[in-house]
Amino acid sequence: MPRRRTHPARRTHPATVTRSGEPRLRPLPQLLRLPRRSPLHLELARALAAADGLHLLHSDLEPVPVRPTSTTSQAGCYRLRNGDPVDLRVSRRHGRVALSFLHELGHFVDHQLGWELGPTWASGHHEAFADWRAAVSELPSRAPAGSSRWRRRYFDSAKEVWARSYAQTVLTRSHDPSLQGHLLGLLDLDDMFVWPAAEFEPVAGQLERVLERLGLLRAELAVAAAAA
Repeated sequence: MPRRRTHPARRTHPATVTRSGEPRLRPLPQLLRLPRRSPLHLELARALAAADGLHLLHSDLEPVPVRPTSTTSQAGCYRLRNGDPVDLRVSRRHGRVALSFLHELGHFVDHQLGWELGPTWASGHHEAFADWRAAVSELPSRAPAGSSRWRRRYFDSAKEVWARSYAQTVLTRSHDPSLQGHLLGLLDLDDMFVWPAAEFEPVAGQLERVLERLGLLRAELAVAAAAA
């Protein structure tokens, strides 16, 4: 009797986050669902509060889950499919949880702003980012010594530099002592994911102006920026 041919199971894709209602200006905690039972929750909540103190986001998304992982191959990941988020992932196995979370949050913000232009990332094309792109072009590359050409090109791409500069700006502007200590520790180690404070400050200012031009910067910060 001939054997029945079997077919490999179809690969299932992770579900994307749904959208509802009209896009509106919303605080970041409405757009992200933190893992409340995770040991990382407190550190993630502090980082999210710091980002929320900086800006809002125009969106119609349901909350995007933030999922802790145990991977050692990457500190974090922003997953998406067909233009919609799947989740943000942060590894508990690295010593930079807050920075990694904010890095992936920066990707999320970049992607959502870019989607208004088409399937792209805002950091590389949106006109509101032009002065920020000019400012980061003055920064030295933080790509590790001996990196391949492909690795250096990826590390220095607009979307990766945006994510790193977004994370560092949020930490720099935070008044949370724990987050301030986190950043100082990374600076002391000359971590490749942050720039020395003095040379980074002009970039932080330009990143805030990006948010201001897009109408996302918190009102009290926008007033201060206008007066500067």
